[in-house]
Amino acid sequence: MIYGIIIILAYLLGSIPSGLIIGKVFYGVDIREHGSGNLGGTNTFRTLGVKAGMIVTIADILKGTLAASLPLFFGSDMHQLIAGVFAVIGHMYPLFAGFRGGKAVATSGGVLLAVEPLMFLVILLVFFLGLYITKYVSLSSIFAALAAIIYALIIWDIPLIIVVSILGLFVIYRHRANIKRIRDKTEPKIKWLG
Repeated sequence: MIYGIIIILAYLLGSIPSGLIIGKVFYGVDIREHGSGNLGGTNTFRTLGVKAGMIVTIADILKGTLAASLPLFFGSDMHQLIAGVFAVIGHMYPLFAGFRGGKAVATSGGVLLAVEPLMFLVILLVFFLGLYITKYVSLSSIFAALAAIIYALIIWDIPLIIVVSILGLFVIYRHRANIKRIRDKTEPKIKWLG
């Protein structure tokens, strides 16, 4: 019973559409109708600017962290990563936004912040280093996903390896259109860093 409650709550937390809420409430804009049409932080940055993008990204990270912490709150022996995966699914396929969500980079990061904080800091560093060098958010997200998998392999934590590999593949798969645009030189670069 408690496992079911945690899974449902984790999915519902992940389903909170931060980009949609910030866009509609504070800017009168549905970001799904602009840019890539995506609900995540990257499209919020492009559509609404740095301030809104930062708020949405932080909110998306925190919902992953909170969801992965639910087993601790409930005193359950469920692995935090399981709850975290359901938050990521909620973010990608949100109940509250017609099952059209984001690419799960920030929410996946939030799960790792709850479970393996040092790993989170490492992938954050890799992400921003990639962003500074390439100016592509999508490519930097893929770099971060690969770094997370490598980190999990180095510390040899089997549950972490399995879940991080799944999350990493989610992130890469969700960026397949971006990879094509990078090859075609049509992917937009950020203008607010460096």
